[in-house]
Amino acid sequence: MVVFDKLEIRNSLTIEDIFELLQEWGGEPEFTSFGIISTTICHNEPGEGSRKLYYYENTGLFKCYTGCDSTFDIFELLIKVFDIQKKKVFDLNDAVRYIAFKFGISASYKDEAEDQLDDWKFLNNYDRVQNIELKTNKIELKEYDKTILDRFNYLVNIRPWLNEGISQDVIDYNKIGFYPGGDQITIPHFDPDGRLVGVRGRTLGKEEAERFGKYRPLYIMGQMYNHPLGMNLYNLNNSKEYIKIMKKAIVFESEKSCLLYQSYFNFDISVACCGSSLSNYQVQQLLDLGVEEIIIAFDRQFQEPQDEEWHHLTKNLRKINDKYKNFATISFIFDKNMITGYKSSPIDEGPEKFLQLFKERTIL
Repeated sequence: MVVFDKLEIRNSLTIEDIFELLQEWGGEPEFTSFGIISTTICHNEPGEGSRKLYYYENTGLFKCYTGCDSTFDIFELLIKVFDIQKKKVFDLNDAVRYIAFKFGISASYKDEAEDQLDDWKFLNNYDRVQNIELKTNKIELKEYDKTILDRFNYLVNIRPWLNEGISQDVIDYNKIGFYPGGDQITIPHFDPDGRLVGVRGRTLGKEEAERFGKYRPLYIMGQMYNHPLGMNLYNLNNSKEYIKIMKKAIVFESEKSCLLYQSYFNFDISVACCGSSLSNYQVQQLLDLGVEEIIIAFDRQFQEPQDEEWHHLTKNLRKINDKYKNFATISFIFDKNMITGYKSSPIDEGPEKFLQLFKERTIL
């Protein structure tokens, strides 16, 4: 058995790596001044817990403030998540090896019995998705029955989004509806082939949003309509043909930004990664379409240049550039002159500001 040095592996992980794992496991993470806040996937299925799982960057540890009421590291969290979500039993060595393989981390190890590695062939297959060489096999996500979309209300006006500039035609085309049972705007997610792979809900109730987060997988009649966000790009089913022609793709954080883009422009080259990180698999999906430029259009997550959030954001963007610059031109829509509001997407405040930011995009 290959046993890696646990501390060496843990110290090699960046906060962006932790964020990527939480996102993949359905924790709907958000960066904070101290680290990351996530839903309690340590003891709940995705979408069921509260936002009480905290990751502290200074210690590299998680603290669950509800059901677990304990402190643990990323390896212990992986063990919990795989037990709950995949019904797989991992021990500590399993978890450490999984993380090492996933992020391609070279670390000290000892080989106790190489012939026992056959049990890990499935991990090697999975980890090709994250191989930095981007030689990925196509992943087919679980497909949900599209008849679930018939349960939502499409007659009610999605007034908050209409007020923000999203057109009714775009809302209708993307099958954006309303689920009264959860007081949520419903956002179906399709894979590039048009298969329904998930449904996310945007909670309108303020108290619910503060407790569980604004966006989370829809839960109806005992069924969770979740999917690993890092294994799909929202709106690629709509934009792939134009992306092939233009050889460019704009990557937003949220679904709503894609809907605004569709509302403003006659051709669509937008996708959303549904977070503030970009996975290898998502990049490969774009490269498979012949993309030559990937335009990162993340939210303005800083209040002033050179503040703590500014440094965190620029560090994240540089990491994306360093990781993928050998595969395509990576450019960034970065609102250094702060013409949009704090936490705004580059397209939130209309097409004119977006076009200005697009024209001024940066290549590192």
